[in-house]
Order: sequence, then structure tokens, then C-alpha cells
Amino acid sequence: MVSERPYVLLSCAASIDGYIDDASASRLLLSNEADFDRVDEVRAGCDAILVGANTIRRDDPRLLVRSSARRAARVARGLSPTPIKVTVTGRGDLDPAARFFAADEAEKIVYAASAALDKTRELVGAVADVVDAGDPVELSRLLGDLAGRGVGRLMVEGGGATHTRFLTAGLADELHLVIAPFFVGDHRAPRFVGDGVFPWGPATDIAHRARLADVIRMDDVVLLRYALSERCPG
Repeated sequence: MVSERPYVLLSCAASIDGYIDDASASRLLLSNEADFDRVDEVRAGCDAILVGANTIRRDDPRLLVRSSARRAARVARGLSPTPIKVTVTGRGDLDPAARFFAADEAEKIVYAASAALDKTRELVGAVADVVDAGDPVELSRLLGDLAGRGVGRLMVEGGGATHTRFLTAGLADELHLVIAPFFVGDHRAPRFVGDGVFPWGPATDIAHRARLADVIRMDDVVLLRYALSERCPG
């Protein structure tokens, strides 16, 4: 029987004051090599990795499993070397030359708002499977489609608007939040999440605290692992 939706793990690195980047044109390095390797291990254990379209435009990520040993282990299990790469767009403004699409042979899926479906297919239909996700995009519809494709574990790597949507919709099971040892201090910079009504907070009728499942120190950064649903172990 196909699961109703995949297990959803959100992953983010932020400054002490909650920013995931600064306001400059260059990408801010928030983590360290130990954490990059940890993220690589988490990626290798997932069936799909999702980022928002704005993250593709801003950061141009490859979203690959970097370790050759982990890629080989996936292949030995009958999987592709890198998980399926997924993005979500409301406008269809995607560049087929972006590394998300061009860096490897991994399967790519673009969930587009109905109004942007034709534009999205025209731009990236040759390099990705473009799927109508409603208007506006319905995350539950997206997750149901991924489950139907055999995705049991989905890693969401941002950005802030995407994290906010999954969290406010109550569609996250686990959060990996890495805290970098500095402040950004610039309101123009993007934050981990935006405004919203979250299931874990005093602004809801079912207010409760997220359960802290683990704390891991990696040199000068710390990982806080939060359980956001009963599906999360630990």
C-alpha cells in the first residue's frame, strides 16, 4: 500500500540570530566540513531532495551525494547514485542550465502552479518531469504524488519560504537545525522561516513545544534535531 505522504525531514543552517544568508551577492558559509559530511550522509539516506525555485535561482545548488562510497552504496541497493531532485515553482521562472538540472543524470521533478504549467514545461520540460500541483501549489498534492512514485523519505533543504510552508502546514516530521557561531544582524537577509501560524507555538489552539530529540556538537557549530511528529524516532 502506498503511504499517504513521505516522511519529511527539514534541514537548515542558520546564524545565531536566525538568518540563512546575508544580504550580499555571495553565498554565506554557515557550516563546516563536519556538518557538510553529515548532510551528505542524510542526503544519501533519502529518496528525494526538495528546494524551492528561489533557492535554485539564488544559490544554484547541485544537490548531489558527494561521497563516492555513499553513491556506490546506493547503487548497490538498486538506487540511483543521487536521490530524485525536486523543486516547486509558482511562476515557472527556472533556467534549464542551472546546476539543479544540468549537473548530473538524477531524476528531476518540478511541481508547478497550474497557471505557470505551460511556461514551466516550455522552459524545463526537456530536462525534468513537470507536474501540475494546483493553484496555488498544494503541498499535500505534491507529497501524495511523490509517495505514488515510491518516495518514502523526503529531505527539504529550503529556502525560508519553503520551510515556512511545510512547517505552517504541519507537514514536517523532523527538523535538523544547525546553528553557526555568529550573528548576521541585517534585516534585509533571508531568515530560516517567515511569519506564520505554526503548530509549535503559542499562537495556535493546539500549542505545544517541539520535542528536542538530539544535540550534536561539530567543532564550532551545533545540530539541534527536533521531532515534529510521532513519526520521528528518538
